[in-house]
Amino acid sequence: MRDFMVLNDIDNSTIMSLINKAIKYKQSNTAPYLNGKLISNIFLENSTRTKLSFEVAERRAGMQVINFEHKNSTIEKGETLYDTAKTLEAIGMSALVIRHFEDNFYNEFIGRLNIPIINAGDGKGNHPSQSLLDLMTIYEEFGCFEGIKIVILGDILHSRVANSNADIMSRLGMQVCFASPEYWQVKGYDFVNIDDAVCDADVVMLFRIQNERHLKVYDKGNYLIKYGLSMDRYKRMKPGSIIMHPSPFNRGVEIDDALIEINNSRIFKQMYNGVYARLAILDYVLGEGA
Repeated sequence: MRDFMVLNDIDNSTIMSLINKAIKYKQSNTAPYLNGKLISNIFLENSTRTKLSFEVAERRAGMQVINFEHKNSTIEKGETLYDTAKTLEAIGMSALVIRHFEDNFYNEFIGRLNIPIINAGDGKGNHPSQSLLDLMTIYEEFGCFEGIKIVILGDILHSRVANSNADIMSRLGMQVCFASPEYWQVKGYDFVNIDDAVCDADVVMLFRIQNERHLKVYDKGNYLIKYGLSMDRYKRMKPGSIIMHPSPFNRGVEIDDALIEINNSRIFKQMYNGVYARLAILDYVLGEGA
C-alpha cells in the first residue's frame, strides 16, 4: 500500500515515471484498470478543479465514486477525521482523497489505516497532485527540467502549491525564484525583483491572492501594477516563455485579464492535464504503480 501525501517522500525517478505515465494516458486516451474499486473524495475546503478532476479520473479508471458530503456527515457532529476515515475503510473503500484546512492533517493516519490516502491539499502545507500536473505541463513544453528558469509571483506565504512546487522543482534541477510583497514572503526562499525575473524566466507562474486566509489588508487596486503580471511585464517576457496559474484566479489582480487565454498561457492546459496526472496517481496507489 502506498499513500500520496507529499512529493518530498517520493524519489525523483518515481516522480519522472509518474509524469511519463500521465503523458502516456493523455496521448493514448487510456486509463489504469481499476474497475470496481470504491473511492471517496472528502473535501473539507471548497474545490472545483481538484475535486472534479479527481472524480473524472476515478470514473475513467472504472472506479465507483462514493460521494461524501461533509455537511451531511457526522463530522458536523464532532466526529474526528480519523474516525470518519476508519468508517469508510470499514465499509469497503479502496482509497480516500482528502482535502483539509489543517497543515499535515495526514500525520494522524500514518500506520493506522489499511487503505491509501491521497492528499488533495492540506492547509498552507502541500498540494502534491497540483505540483505533479504543473511538472507535467512544464515537461511537455520544454522536454526537461534541468536549467529551466521559473519565477513564482503572488501570495507565497499562504500557498500550499507554492510550497510544494518550490521543493520539487528545485530538486529536479529548475532554477526557482519568487517575487511578492514583503508581507507575503517566506524565509529561506529566493525573492528577487519582479521586473528582472519576468524578463529572464522560461515560466512565469502566478498564484491567487488568498483573501480567505489573510489577516493583513493589501492594496488590491494597485497590486497588478506593483506585483502582478501586467500587460507591460508580459511584453518583456522572453520568446518561448509560458504563463501558468493553478487557478482559481483573480482577474485583473494578480494577472491581467487579457493574458489568461493568450497563446503562451498554459492555464487551461494545466486543468486539462490535471485529469491525466491524477490518473497516474490513482495507478500509483491502487494499480501497478509508477
